[in-house]
Amino acid sequence: MTPAYDVIIIGLGGMGSAAAYHAARRGRRVLGIERHTIAHTLGSSHGRSRIIRQAYFEDPAYVPLLLRAYDLWRQIERDSGVHLLTITGGLMIGSPESHTVAGALRSAQEHGLEYELLDAATIRRRFPPLRPAEGTVALYEHQAGFVRPEASVAAHLRRAAALGAHLRFEEPALAWEADAGGVTVTTTRNRYTAERLIVAPGPWAPRLLADLGAPLVVERQTLHWFAPKGGVEPFLPDRFPIYIWEAEDGTQFYGFPHQEGPPGGVKVALFRAGEPCDPDTVDRAVHPAEIAAMRSAIAHRIPTLNGKHLASAVCMYTTTPDQHFVVGLHPQHPNVVIASPCSGHGFKFASVMGEILTDLALDGATRHPIRLFDPQRFH
Repeated sequence: MTPAYDVIIIGLGGMGSAAAYHAARRGRRVLGIERHTIAHTLGSSHGRSRIIRQAYFEDPAYVPLLLRAYDLWRQIERDSGVHLLTITGGLMIGSPESHTVAGALRSAQEHGLEYELLDAATIRRRFPPLRPAEGTVALYEHQAGFVRPEASVAAHLRRAAALGAHLRFEEPALAWEADAGGVTVTTTRNRYTAERLIVAPGPWAPRLLADLGAPLVVERQTLHWFAPKGGVEPFLPDRFPIYIWEAEDGTQFYGFPHQEGPPGGVKVALFRAGEPCDPDTVDRAVHPAEIAAMRSAIAHRIPTLNGKHLASAVCMYTTTPDQHFVVGLHPQHPNVVIASPCSGHGFKFASVMGEILTDLALDGATRHPIRLFDPQRFH
């Protein structure tokens, strides 16, 4: 039998939506399958804003991918007519030897990125809401900013559909099979065949990629919006940057400028402060102790932000022990592409991951450097 599609994509969140767009843009027969609705808030691709930055403290190997990601964010903006990427500048804040600052400096220097090193007094003068203690420094990069996740997923999917992709929503994938003749995906409604498969299931990865043996752990995370004391004007995007702040004990928190629209206020969150969870039974309520922990992080560092708590949300990270992605060809099935580019810092890469996943599915290889993400590295 001739497979019905060139490529099936399981999961249409940040990565799967971009892969659907890129594969359809190349004129291929694409089927996308999503267990929830378009641009839903039950996985990992929501929260109204996600940081994008280039001086990457996690590893300099990410920087070439980021440079391409910026190009492709602008491409989908042109193709869709939707504004997705806002440049605000960005601060990596901590002690000079902190991972956040030292790692960002290493990436900036290795790749010749534009940056400034600021002492505490300069940070306070240029960005008055921030009140770092003496001895705190920051690397400021001019090209950092934020991407709108729900709008990005929707833009990729609408363009993919306009280019001929078939998209199925509220249809969970139950299982997949692969052999030399192609792949078969079984859902709650049907069975579909294709030549190739991309598995991009977000926090459902441990279930759909169980045969991979990768040590993926899903973690519950909370997001918070506060009403700044004295109003949002000092936090507007033309005067306030995104930031990641590493405290003395190694705890990191991150935040954004004010965004128009609900829920209002200014968003801030603790980084990797969650507990393991199951995506189908995760506690979606945010509790007083979690709000108190967030207030404790900002009370002395961003005191005017510590106003009325307006809203919260829960999302999930799918993490690995080394906190790098899992992206590549399945070790037993070369016609299956594995995509778990998450570990809490993945969404900014969605645009370029769409290109990478399409390369791997259609060509079996990609020009992009992804050796760091080898699915077999844990074995």
